[in-house]
Amino acid sequence: MTGPLHLDHDRCCAVVRSKDPRYDGWFVTGVLSTKIYCRPSCPAITPRVRNMRFYPSAAAAQAAGLRACRRCLPDATPGSPDWHVRGDVVARAIRLLSDGVVDREGVGGLARRLGYSMRQLERLLRAELGAGPLALARAQRAQTARLLVEGSTLTMAEVALAAGFSSIRSFNDTVRSVYAATPTELRRTARRRGPSAGRGRDGERAAGPGHAPGLGDGAPVTIALRLPQRAPLHAPSLFGHLAATAVPGVESWGDGALSRTLRLPGGPGVVALRPPGESGRHVPATVRLSAVADLSTAIGRCRRLLDLDADPQAVDEHLGNDPVLAPLVRSTPGVRLPGAVDGAEMALRAVLGQQVSTAAAATQAGRLVRALGTPLPEGFGASGWGEKGVTHVFPEPQLVAEAPDGLLPGMPATRRRTLRALAAALADGTVDLGPGSDRRAAEEQLLTLPGIGPWTAHIVLLRGLGDPDAFPASDLGVRTAAAAAGLPADPRALGQFADRWRPWRSYATALLWASSSHAAARLPLTHPTRPHQEKR
Repeated sequence: MTGPLHLDHDRCCAVVRSKDPRYDGWFVTGVLSTKIYCRPSCPAITPRVRNMRFYPSAAAAQAAGLRACRRCLPDATPGSPDWHVRGDVVARAIRLLSDGVVDREGVGGLARRLGYSMRQLERLLRAELGAGPLALARAQRAQTARLLVEGSTLTMAEVALAAGFSSIRSFNDTVRSVYAATPTELRRTARRRGPSAGRGRDGERAAGPGHAPGLGDGAPVTIALRLPQRAPLHAPSLFGHLAATAVPGVESWGDGALSRTLRLPGGPGVVALRPPGESGRHVPATVRLSAVADLSTAIGRCRRLLDLDADPQAVDEHLGNDPVLAPLVRSTPGVRLPGAVDGAEMALRAVLGQQVSTAAAATQAGRLVRALGTPLPEGFGASGWGEKGVTHVFPEPQLVAEAPDGLLPGMPATRRRTLRALAAALADGTVDLGPGSDRRAAEEQLLTLPGIGPWTAHIVLLRGLGDPDAFPASDLGVRTAAAAAGLPADPRALGQFADRWRPWRSYATALLWASSSHAAARLPLTHPTRPHQEKR
């Protein structure tokens, strides 16, 4: 894309006429005659050209006085790949917004994290997205509220509180203005539709009622969801990698799902994620939360874990132009980056994985979790969750930095020092690996620490921060797959060769991993799998 797509009226009109779902999330279509806005693939009759206006975000369309289409549900789409790829301040702001920073810290907190004044940030977001941070946060709250109204048994007062609204009145007013229906009408319609309640054209909304006790009784809340994504998605390599590198106690594969724990602002959470079904347009997910107000934050972290806001068509087209990679693209279309729910966690895991096999890294991480991790509350073991092997939340950096040697056994003293140095830098903010971090600055910060070299830094960028253009050239799995494809196996030569794959070198890495014989390249069996012994 050479510029903001919503500004190219002729191209947007062509996309709407074609009803191409690949562009869902890139922009929304406002229809002046009906006062609604739609996703590009809306199955309704195509409006007249003179009645169409295009907006960069749902928030911008809502600010223009338009309501969401009830048929195509334009707020239930993948996020724009622009914010996934870019590293500028607007993209970083969007990632922080999706993590719930505005709801927790306000616009001032968002601006401080980015190093901008509130006025500068407002101007930048309005220029690119047609809406300021408060409007963007409001749109996110409206989507969270709809998910809870249609997919849980919470009372409307509890939904309003959980979705971040300051009052019942603002909750009711927002829902009516965005969806042209009251919350009660949304719930009644969803229940009337039965088991597929709340589904859009691709079934991306709440998948039926979840268990939702009252917010004040201390019991966890369980909600079933469908996370939208752009097809194709190569599930074997994505879920296979996450399962093969799983940290015991924190992550587990079983019953055809990847389960893992989450550290959320309101307390611990657990999520179970399954590969896409036949439609390939959504990932089934079930989240169990200590505080239902963490729903939107949990969804954002799951999307980063599975790289669901990627544009696989653009990636495959670019990498498929390389004669060496073209056969791999044809055999494994839609590879995604095996991500992380927390950049700091992934960085600590990367250090534990230096110069050892996948199994040894998992063993070391498991020891760390058992010694310093936070056990899940007893209620999280109900309804089969405990059977999936998740028992702890990964320890916070401060605890790792202060841990005595006795709690960090089985690793060389130099690696132990590196682990402590990294944990201390993460704890005091010297190294920032949060969702709004600057990727290039993060790389520089990591490389200043003793014991951290290019492999560790690039693994953190690729998996921890979702950088689309990282390339761990010295990774054994990458070198082995590269040699099998006829590419240089020497890290320096391979790194130079990989320059032709910019700006998608991370996806070239995932493609090479997917072409290997490693356990990470295939979908695990229905029972938990033992990590492969190959060094990474």
